[in-house]
Amino acid sequence: MRSEQLLDEARIRAGLDADARSVVGEFVVLDSVDSTNAELMRRSGPPGRAQICLAEQQTAGRGRRGRPWQSPPGSNLYMSVSWPFESGAEAMAGLSLAVGVALCDALETLGVGGLALKWPNDVLRGGGKLAGTLIELHGDVSGPCRSIIGTGVNVRMPAEAARGIDQAWADLADHDLCRSELAAAFLSRLLPMLLGFAAAGFAPWRERWQARNVHAGASVRIVGPGPELAGTAAGVDERGALLLQTASGLRAIHAGEVSLRNAS
Repeated sequence: MRSEQLLDEARIRAGLDADARSVVGEFVVLDSVDSTNAELMRRSGPPGRAQICLAEQQTAGRGRRGRPWQSPPGSNLYMSVSWPFESGAEAMAGLSLAVGVALCDALETLGVGGLALKWPNDVLRGGGKLAGTLIELHGDVSGPCRSIIGTGVNVRMPAEAARGIDQAWADLADHDLCRSELAAAFLSRLLPMLLGFAAAGFAPWRERWQARNVHAGASVRIVGPGPELAGTAAGVDERGALLLQTASGLRAIHAGEVSLRNAS
C-alpha cells in the first residue's frame, strides 16, 4: 500500500483539468484546522472564483446536524470549496446531490467501484458511509452569498479513530490511492459543475444521481425535522427533493434523513 504522504498543493494544481484550473482563486493547504468549512467562513472569498481549503487534520470536523466528523491526521481527505451564488439559497437546491455525483465520478475514474448515493449528502460503499458533504451558506440567504461545500472522504481510516464512528463506515484502504490525486480528480469534476449550477440547477444531474440511488424503491422512514413519515422512496425531483410515495399520495421531502430501520 502507498505510504502516508502529505497533501501536495503543487501536485493537486497540476492534476486539475483546464476548466477547473480557470476558476480557482485562493488555494490553501493547512497542517491542522478546526474545520475546513469554518476556515473558509473566516476568509473573504475572491469575487467570482473558487476558494479551496484542504487540511491534513481537523480538530473539530463537523457533519450534518452538528455531528462530529472523525478527522485523524494524514489519513483521509478533508476539503472545503467556497463558491459564489448571486441569488441566495434558492439557487442551491439539490447542490449536495450534485456534489455526490461529482465525487462518485472522480472515484470511479480512479478505479473505485461499488459506490451508491444516499439522500441527501452521503456516498456509500459496500453499505458503509464512505463520504459526506456539509453545505453552509455565508452571506444573504436571498441575495449574493457564498456556499461553503465541505466534503470528507475516508481514505485510510485508522482503527483508533474508527472506534469513534457510530454508524457503518467504509474507506479506500484496499486501493492504492494518493490523496492529492483524489483531490485533483474531485475538484476537476466539482468546479465545472459549480460553474454551471446557478443557471441549470440540479436537473442535469438528476438521472445520474438516481442511477446510484441506494434507496430506489425501498420502504423508508424520514426522520426529523418535523413529523416522521413512512413510504416508498421514488427517486428525486429536478430540485433534489426526495419523492416519497405515501398512503396519502406522492410527497416531496426537502429536509430530513432517510432511515431504513423498521421501515417495513
